[in-house]
Amino acid sequence: MPKKFLTYEQQLYKLQNEKKLVISNLVYAEEVLEKLSYYSLIGGYKTLFKHPASDKFVYGVTFEEIVTFYYFDEELIILFLKYILHVERHIKSMISYYFCEKYGDNQSAYLDECNYNPSKKSAKEVKRLINSLAKSISIPSNYIYITHHAKTYGNVPLWVAMNAFTFGQVSKMYQYASTDIRTKISKRFRGITEKQLHQMITIIARCRNICAHGERLYSFKIRKTIPDTSLHEKLKITRKNGQYISGKSDLFAVVIALRYLIGNEDFKIFKRNLLHLVNDTLKKCPHISREQLLNNMGFPKNWSKMLKYKLF
Repeated sequence: MPKKFLTYEQQLYKLQNEKKLVISNLVYAEEVLEKLSYYSLIGGYKTLFKHPASDKFVYGVTFEEIVTFYYFDEELIILFLKYILHVERHIKSMISYYFCEKYGDNQSAYLDECNYNPSKKSAKEVKRLINSLAKSISIPSNYIYITHHAKTYGNVPLWVAMNAFTFGQVSKMYQYASTDIRTKISKRFRGITEKQLHQMITIIARCRNICAHGERLYSFKIRKTIPDTSLHEKLKITRKNGQYISGKSDLFAVVIALRYLIGNEDFKIFKRNLLHLVNDTLKKCPHISREQLLNNMGFPKNWSKMLKYKLF
């Protein structure tokens, strides 16, 4: 049956009496539901606090714990987005540089199918990509710099257009770029091939979208996978049917990708902040075990030791 509209009072009654959630301050709880919504807070973050069989909360779980966990995920989004944007800027800069180095700085170059390297299977995808790039620089534009270059020079060079392109578009540009351009870019990252770089960019771009739209991040999953890396082996991540069970298409896969794609010092800071965030949240959420949380994030128990190992 479709779920019916419930007032804040009815929502709180349901949580207390049907779901057995401890709510000590009803006024505070109603204020939180007004700010966040029942669906975003309870629907999004109840899983780790409930008995799967009874669909009721574990004995003693408080409303405040769920709110804490909600804000844990919010802080997680802020942290991941910061370093994903570092990767995005780097990739955009390199594609712009090497593409213009080879084909020139006229917009007709990056809007020309001949300057990409598609297979027969991906020809339609390349056309779709070029159409989307053309729309991003079309006039009228929401971007002042696009309008300025289009009207003043009759041309929007790639290094200008890049600011208006999404990371998803840029990921496709790399995917279908000529082999020499892909090789030049991938050589800027140690220990990965041009194909592996594309796999990592793809999963990072998807994670970026999750972060940008404020969707739940801690349990991030994607159908695409990153390649097997030396870190998977060195961390002794469990295999099932020959495949690693974590660090391939989950949030830990994003962490591994960042390990390869951002500088060593940046990653040290990222890892330190991530570890602090996890530890602090576990202290404030006594009804979640470390194992539960790490499993849902796709993290192995020894994930915090990853800086001990070389990338290749």
